[in-house]
Amino acid sequence: MIYNITPVPKPRMTQRDRWAKRKPVLQYFAFKDACKASGVTLPESHYHIIFVIPMPKSWSNKKRAEMDGKPHQQRPDKDNLEKGLLDAIFGEDCRVWDGRVTKIWGNVGQIIIKNLEE
Repeated sequence: MIYNITPVPKPRMTQRDRWAKRKPVLQYFAFKDACKASGVTLPESHYHIIFVIPMPKSWSNKKRAEMDGKPHQQRPDKDNLEKGLLDAIFGEDCRVWDGRVTKIWGNVGQIIIKNLEE
């Protein structure tokens, strides 16, 4: 399944975030709402999530063409992206026990979920 949602990592939240609306927290809640609205689902095991991170607008067309589909090797970390997605989908993600995560550059943000058991 391909979902046209820009991946957002799970921010570290504090009690203060209940009233002080920080930008990363607001972005995460918007991401969570988009996941629910799009009906994002994930098996409890044997999945492969590919996070497509959008390239910065400041990059030249040459660099964009060169980096499209290449590994994304900077922040946000893949485990924070996975945690953000799992927390958005599942109330309790302790059921999830096996999965693979990849992050790559792309023109638009996407989340691609493959079930490896099929």
